[in-house]
Amino acid sequence: MKNQTPNQVRHVHHRSDPDKKQLLNRLKKIEGQVRGIQKMVEEDRYCVDILVQISAINAALKKVGFAMMEDHVHHCVSDAIQTGSGQESITELIDVIKQFSK
Repeated sequence: MKNQTPNQVRHVHHRSDPDKKQLLNRLKKIEGQVRGIQKMVEEDRYCVDILVQISAINAALKKVGFAMMEDHVHHCVSDAIQTGSGQESITELIDVIKQFSK
């Protein structure tokens, strides 16, 4: 991830309480799933069962990531475009999408 340059302005979006609560609940669920996998490894559970759980976590994280990206585009990138720093925000978003798709 690129570091912010001194001249770059970040447009911070403050999520509504319901949106923030929804994201945090999803992340807490993922955290619980990770703990479950740790327990499965400790208990020497069948590898395929563990891999299925890892796949579920990856899907859940992608869902959270896409929700964050959508929110970012609708608020932060939109605000940056309106204030004249849209090109930097678009470039940053493209870099994040590239990382996200690896």
